[in-house]
Amino acid sequence: MYPTSPIISAKALTRTYSPGTSTIIGINEINLEVFPGQIVVLKGNSGSGKSTLLSLIAGLDHPTRGELTVANHDLKTATPTALTRYRRDVVGMVFQSFNLLPTLNVLENVCLPGLLAGHPDSRVRAKANELLEWLELKSRLHHRPSELSGGEMQRTAIARALINDPTLILADEPTGNLDSCNGKIVIDLLVDLNRHQGRTVIIATHSKLADPYATLQIYLRDGTITKKTCQR
Repeated sequence: MYPTSPIISAKALTRTYSPGTSTIIGINEINLEVFPGQIVVLKGNSGSGKSTLLSLIAGLDHPTRGELTVANHDLKTATPTALTRYRRDVVGMVFQSFNLLPTLNVLENVCLPGLLAGHPDSRVRAKANELLEWLELKSRLHHRPSELSGGEMQRTAIARALINDPTLILADEPTGNLDSCNGKIVIDLLVDLNRHQGRTVIIATHSKLADPYATLQIYLRDGTITKKTCQR
């Protein structure tokens, strides 16, 4: 059983965009609870609202209406400074496009969020080396992203997402640019973080690779939740 208090609570959560005179609905009136230790898979076609919902939970975007609380942080009313701290301390993000800095090597990319958070250099480097050893990237420490395979870049991105020991891991199409073999490796890593380290993990994906491991599957269409399937 999961704890009784959700780590994520959304009530009538809505995000609309108004380019010019039109209004585009990203997500509309979403009600959702996610509990610590769950592994959530968001499903839906392109444009269904998966990435919008993840961006709101990540504190990268701001709700138009409704309520959103994550790990006791009210993201609807949070100031820009509070959101920066939240993104630094609570959330680890993994993206389809990896988002590694091309001028930095693997070790530097992984260390960067920890150094920006003000943690001591020696502690950050030790943590980065530990993560990269776990992810079987010790031989790639001084390689730049252009010298890595897609799977190696995504594992580097996972290490970077973990450097500040976040409570919540958000992955937006993490296997989208990978072949099936490397895609399975990445999903297995995210599942391992959930099962053995107790991280709450949310994966937005078209792939079916994560489906067998989901404790909660959420199906979106046109910005609304059409179905939830929960396995506890």
